[in-house]
Amino acid sequence: MDKIIRGMTTDGFVKISAIDGRDLVSRAKEIHHTTPTATAALGRLLCAASLLGNMMKEEQGSLTMRLNGGGPLGGIVAVSDTTGNVRGYVGDPTVDLPLRPDGKLDVGGAVGRNGMLTVSRDLGLKEPYIGSTEIVSGEIAEDVAAYMTESEQIPAAVGLGVLVETDLSVAQAGGFIVQLMPGAPEDLIRTLEDNIFLMDSVTMQLSDGGAAELIRNVLKGLEVELVEEIPVAYRCTCGRDRVAEVLSTIDNAELEDIIAAGEEISVSCQFCDAEYRFTPADVAEILSQKRQDKTPG
Repeated sequence: MDKIIRGMTTDGFVKISAIDGRDLVSRAKEIHHTTPTATAALGRLLCAASLLGNMMKEEQGSLTMRLNGGGPLGGIVAVSDTTGNVRGYVGDPTVDLPLRPDGKLDVGGAVGRNGMLTVSRDLGLKEPYIGSTEIVSGEIAEDVAAYMTESEQIPAAVGLGVLVETDLSVAQAGGFIVQLMPGAPEDLIRTLEDNIFLMDSVTMQLSDGGAAELIRNVLKGLEVELVEEIPVAYRCTCGRDRVAEVLSTIDNAELEDIIAAGEEISVSCQFCDAEYRFTPADVAEILSQKRQDKTPG
């Protein structure tokens, strides 16, 4: 079962969240039929969104990350609730680039490096809080760290990884976000930097001991307290009523054309590929309700 583990140093200067997200990335791959490169890119953003969403304090809030670097993958979207349950999609799931010279998947080349990472936090207010930064590398972890440092003024280091087997299955997926609190001493910062520089890849550590192993290695040599462990999953919130709400936003003339055509229409959820079918009578009811809602009481 996928999970997020949260911890902090006993002196309060460092907070860390780590996710073991193999199952949720596997689910995304199954839904969207992604190639290895697309699986890695989408999986990294899903894990990042899950971690950031879990950091939110508003119970009914949500967080949306949009990444578009101008590369062949197109835009990537990941949406998380405040538990860390997440869903997402990639613009072109069929894109697959040759491996980099070091033998790793070329996520940066597929994402592109000419664009923006945008993070929208819906806190239940009239307007969401939106922040964005220019893409640094397209490898996603560096881009998320840059966003947190530049847009939210939170010094952070981020590690993300997705390991895809030769049979295209997801062997490991996850990552960490470590944040420095104000007043952190220089020797502690150097320890963190050395730990992150010297440790094995994210996916290798996940193979060795999951999210807890990530935390142990990032905070090696520091006194750590594990605060919480939270189960997370790939979870879509679509439903027939929500799709009907979307249809109600269509111009009345277009709804009338659908009704006049006399044919059933099908609407698919872009996050989970669930299909919802509406008869002309269903569409007529949506249009009628829409007009009724606009009639002055």
